[in-house]
Amino acid sequence: MQSGPKRMRAILLFTLVGLVAANAAAARNLQQVLNTGTLRVGVVLYAPWAVRTANGELDGFEVDVAKQLATDMGVKVEILAYDFAKLIPALESGEIDVIAAGLAITPERALHVNFSQPYAESGISIAAQSQRTASVTRLEDLDKDSFTVAAVANSVAVELARRVLPHAKLQVFENVDAASRALVSGAVDAYLEDEPVPTFLALEHAATIDVPIERPLLASRAGFAVNKGDPDFLAFLNAWITARETDTWLPTTASSWFKSLRGRKRADNGARP
Repeated sequence: MQSGPKRMRAILLFTLVGLVAANAAAARNLQQVLNTGTLRVGVVLYAPWAVRTANGELDGFEVDVAKQLATDMGVKVEILAYDFAKLIPALESGEIDVIAAGLAITPERALHVNFSQPYAESGISIAAQSQRTASVTRLEDLDKDSFTVAAVANSVAVELARRVLPHAKLQVFENVDAASRALVSGAVDAYLEDEPVPTFLALEHAATIDVPIERPLLASRAGFAVNKGDPDFLAFLNAWITARETDTWLPTTASSWFKSLRGRKRADNGARP
């Protein structure tokens, strides 16, 4: 008969093995999703990717994507919102079947999940006072001490501005709203920020604000994420992306959320993170 300490260790080991087995069993493959008839999709509340409306419902680009994906699979959809740090653990533990959250494809994340091919693109762009920056067609044109550039404190945009615009004057603001007001009022000449903020500013203030450089200065591509070990799920997602890009559903839906005032208004009706 085992002694007290040994018995406790055996019980603890048995419990841990049971928990791991339970989590592994909860992580469903494509066929199990089809069999159960429900696709569980994880999102993050970040406008306009996903927002919660006043009546508590979820809306946003990723919500439209999740609904269409489930429809094309012939199943119902259950959309669950997570804090960003809990998103991949939720997938690994089997709480959700797929991540659709504008999740940028990176090698570090690919150690934990399998990514589909990209289905959405984002990044940092420049919104600028159109009259003052009329001559700006390249990033180098803005790199002069006669221009003042805004960015939000502790953001990637701050480091990007220092690296690619070392000669321009950098003014750091506390948040997006403060930096946006500075640009609109003319206190700064340009503002580096994650899309779609620059595009929305240009749409709302078309007479004075534009996006002089069309492509993002720092681009990121988002893919669906699924658990490792299920090539069939990955193959289906890649086929879905190809089909929905070909029939223009994906680019049209992205444009309605990220490049239109209608998308801005819908996003503003939801709660921002």
